[in-house]
Amino acid sequence: MKAAVLNEFGSVEKFEILDVPTPKPGFGEVLVKVMATSVNPLDFQVRRGDYQSELELPVITGHDVSGVIVEIGVGVKNFKAGDEVYYTPEIFKGQGSYAEYHVADEAIIGIKPKNVSHLEAATFPLAAGTAWEMLYTRAQLKINQTILIHGGAGGVGIPTIQLAKTIGATVFTTARTVHHQMLKGFGADYIIDYTSENYIEEILKLTGNKGVDVVIDTLGGNTLSDSGKVLSQMGQVVTLVDIEKPQNLIHAWGKNATYHFVFTRQSRNKLDELTKLIESGKLKPVVGKVFPLSEIGQAHSLLEFRKGDKNFYGKIAIQVEDESNTEQK
Repeated sequence: MKAAVLNEFGSVEKFEILDVPTPKPGFGEVLVKVMATSVNPLDFQVRRGDYQSELELPVITGHDVSGVIVEIGVGVKNFKAGDEVYYTPEIFKGQGSYAEYHVADEAIIGIKPKNVSHLEAATFPLAAGTAWEMLYTRAQLKINQTILIHGGAGGVGIPTIQLAKTIGATVFTTARTVHHQMLKGFGADYIIDYTSENYIEEILKLTGNKGVDVVIDTLGGNTLSDSGKVLSQMGQVVTLVDIEKPQNLIHAWGKNATYHFVFTRQSRNKLDELTKLIESGKLKPVVGKVFPLSEIGQAHSLLEFRKGDKNFYGKIAIQVEDESNTEQK
């Protein structure tokens, strides 16, 4: 099979498209023909070596799969050959998704939503799965609560806005003006252009100095340290960003704040809940750009450096196999 292989960590030029052996499913595992995958910040962090202590070279990375089961291992009970599935491979364990085939434990896969393509489905597992965990498992967001979502036009921001609206929250988010109309369409109530407005002042003004009940941090750095400035009493901050340097959280002092640090977990139950929302039209994909697997380096450059498109939004999908051709090669 063809795969994008890293023989060393570093720049996007380190990817090599190579022929490698097709894996075989073990006990409780399935072999999936990967139709599509996508690119996440975790992917370029892995590529450049941020997590090299967790991985052994050579490595195939990638953290989203949408595809078709072509073989099942002994002990598989819930799936069969021909099932269309989607999921996030186990992070830092085994092969990733930048390949024509992938082996996964049946416990982490879910049936692909019927109303979306493989390219669209591949944009959901890690990003929307992370959003689900932040809102439902950690913050336990409730109807009529207020929430600030940093980076609303990003791969995690867009599904987080949609999920927050299904709960019935009032959504504040930050994004460039060029993305405001799109985010309003997904339900955002108040959108602040962080390039020209002070989001802290705006939120305090809009909430009568009360602040918001929940802050979702997808950016880190000053965003995390300043979150306390817009947090209400008993508020919560949920971040998915690594803490590379010590953070000064003094602004949360006196607010009885709770901080959650999220590294998403793989779960079929979570995917099944996302599928219900996708099939009901409450959670919609936003594919900003599509690349073939052979151009995985360019896809990483776009997400990591916004090369060629500073106004890019949504998810980058990678087409591994044409959806009109499902024969096993």
